[in-house]
Amino acid sequence: MKNIVFLFIFLVTFISLESCNSSIENTTEQNSILIDKNSEEYKNVEAAILDYVEGLYLVDSTRIDKSVSKNLRKIGYWYNPEEKVYRDNLEMTHTQLSNLAANWNKNGDRITEKTPKEIIIFDINSKTASAKLIAAWGLDLFHLAKINNQWKIMNVIWQSIPENE
Repeated sequence: MKNIVFLFIFLVTFISLESCNSSIENTTEQNSILIDKNSEEYKNVEAAILDYVEGLYLVDSTRIDKSVSKNLRKIGYWYNPEEKVYRDNLEMTHTQLSNLAANWNKNGDRITEKTPKEIIIFDINSKTASAKLIAAWGLDLFHLAKINNQWKIMNVIWQSIPENE
């Protein structure tokens, strides 16, 4: 009798989980634009992230102002190689990011032709998108929102990459 009850519970659980997975997959397919690298939306999301990274690389704060929301929420984790630990919850506002872009590579010695600038777009929906950037300072993860028909970076969480990782 215990075996029959166990089997019944197992089957009900399995069927419920499969039903949930199917429902999630259908919702994802309906709400998410398939990532077509030639689509206008893909190009616009990519352009917002390019403005962000090139604003810093090319010392052009106007590109930050163009692509980043004034309500930016940015936090990060910087690796201190001397102490071999991360400093966490380093916050930055839009104004601070714009000021950083105006000065970060002012001497032109922070980047080379080989400096990474890899953009990976995970998801694009009608109003939201998510992506990742691999850059000179490390990894940035983005949440973007489409505001007045323009993609804006709303949230960034980042971390530097220690030499031993």
